[in-house]
Amino acid sequence: MDPVTTRSRTAQTSGARDPGEQRFVKHAMAQPLLSREDEASLARRWKDDRDEAALHRLTEAHMRLVISVAARYRRYGLPFSDLIQEGNIGLMKAAERFEPERDVRFSTYVTWWIRSCIQDYVLRNWSIVRTGTTSSQKSLFFNLRRLRARIGDLDGAALTPENRQQIATGLGVRERDVDAMAARLSAADRSLNAPVGEDEQMQWQDLLVDETVAPEDEVMDRTDSERRKAWLGQAIGTLNDREQLIIRERRLCEDSSTLEQLGKRLGISKERVRQIEGVALEKLRNVLIERFGDPADSGLLPG
Repeated sequence: MDPVTTRSRTAQTSGARDPGEQRFVKHAMAQPLLSREDEASLARRWKDDRDEAALHRLTEAHMRLVISVAARYRRYGLPFSDLIQEGNIGLMKAAERFEPERDVRFSTYVTWWIRSCIQDYVLRNWSIVRTGTTSSQKSLFFNLRRLRARIGDLDGAALTPENRQQIATGLGVRERDVDAMAARLSAADRSLNAPVGEDEQMQWQDLLVDETVAPEDEVMDRTDSERRKAWLGQAIGTLNDREQLIIRERRLCEDSSTLEQLGKRLGISKERVRQIEGVALEKLRNVLIERFGDPADSGLLPG
């Protein structure tokens, strides 16, 4: 018996309980298999002439393959009808892209598309937290449990360094990615509204700490910063041009200039630049103390 037929009949007996699913599976199983020549002929008629009757027969004959592949992913807890629907999308994509002139069976080609669409659906819906979309992450998601079972590592327990390295080498991924996926697969989604405590009067979200700045503190910080900036601007305005240049280049620029650079720019020695800088800082301090109090307390100037 054809292996696809065997797997599909297994899916039929153990899978669909919903009447709609049962009718779909029964209809799919009743469709005749196609020979290589029939596949190629129908594919050419669709590709060259856009013959919808040929497309319909080609896809209907491979519905059993959709059911077979979808049945392998039922353990992820998603509705079987949704898995079948995603597999059908893959089937239609394969029919659109198949090139009958290549020496490849349509059934071989379509299997990849069906599996890819179903896997993408599982990754999108298995958890509210995105699990991963790269090829290495998909490989980890769908193969980690199988590899752990093969090497005798208890699923759910922490990975040993040796097993982590073995799995990473086998799948061609980084060890830290193996750790991250193992932790993700062993954790379940939890509702923020789930009750906690003996009396269940609290919710899980009540225990979460908000590490962001409170709105009122943010407004106060922004107001204080703008006020300090205005005060410093007024104080700098009391300096002469050379003093202002040295203070801005030495104290207010992200990439401050060196004493030597400023000395060459102003035509003076770097020691003279240091002296002017000291005098200018003292002037600023006196102005700020006179008008606004100790500048060191407000962070305007170093104490």
